Amino acid sequence: MVDHTVEAARRGDPGAFERLSERHRRELQVHCYRMLGSVEDAEDAVQETFLRAWSRLDSFAGRAPFRAWLYGIATHTCLDALRRQKSRLWPTEVAEAARPGDYALAEAELPWLSPYPDRLLETPAPAEAEPEAVVTSRETIELAFLAAIQHLPARQRAVLILRDVVDWSAKDTAAALDMTQAAVNSALQRAHASLSERLSPGRAQWPSRPRAGERALVRRLISAWERADTAALIDLLRADARLVMPPAALWLAGRETVAGFFRDHVFGLMGPGWRLVPTAANRQPAFAVYYRGEGDRAHRSFGIGVLTVVGGEIVEMALFQQPELFASFALPAEL
Repeated sequence: MVDHTVEAARRGDPGAFERLSERHRRELQVHCYRMLGSVEDAEDAVQETFLRAWSRLDSFAGRAPFRAWLYGIATHTCLDALRRQKSRLWPTEVAEAARPGDYALAEAELPWLSPYPDRLLETPAPAEAEPEAVVTSRETIELAFLAAIQHLPARQRAVLILRDVVDWSAKDTAAALDMTQAAVNSALQRAHASLSERLSPGRAQWPSRPRAGERALVRRLISAWERADTAALIDLLRADARLVMPPAALWLAGRETVAGFFRDHVFGLMGPGWRLVPTAANRQPAFAVYYRGEGDRAHRSFGIGVLTVVGGEIVEMALFQQPELFASFALPAEL
């Protein structure tokens, strides 16, 4: 049965439509972020979703929940966007690991995967906690998962997200994507096979949020970085740890190579003018980096770091050298 709010929206009441749609904005934005790999693109897709939904309200018959109807529109909006743009990339996919001392830090004009601030994942109301808990769980928002699914064809990616993340049935997924159930099941099987080659089998056992030990590790990293203590910082890394630095197509492999980069470039060439602030992204421990160059009066936004931690050790440090990200993290541009 269609409720009175939907009926009011159909009669052209924008307030009623806003009440219907806004309660789902956060989870739809996460859904679009998974599809597109960019916070900015996800925001644009949600706005386009609401415009399309408003123009098509007369097609909503009420046989399925309004939330599901919006998800279908959002998914098609993302599929349309993916026809016009390339999937988001990760530095390890476009370049070989850099040799010690060979640091090509120039920005590469490529569509890079971007981090998602945890503050945008917080559930605004208890009544919405159950569906949002599913779509914002750590194992389906972390960077490794996002980087992996970017390799899937767009429709296969949509099937995987709707079936495994949003927990739709094959029947509902098929209806939303104008596919047969057999085609949905086949696409999901192929997606699983592709992801199994790229993801650690232990991911599903990870906690939903950064644990106290991970937060303590971030504090140790911040202390070491601000003291320019290479030995203390590198002691936090696993032997095979990686450092990636989008939007540069540059990444470093191995603790000793990363140590050389911090010693020679970060602390040596650039100097001691660093300040870091803890934050969180993609349900992973993270930090904001500020830098004060010679002659500057303030520490200015430099980048957002996101850590992948396994067994109490950092296995990957992603340093997004993009000051424009600070606004989405609600962080000041200067300290």
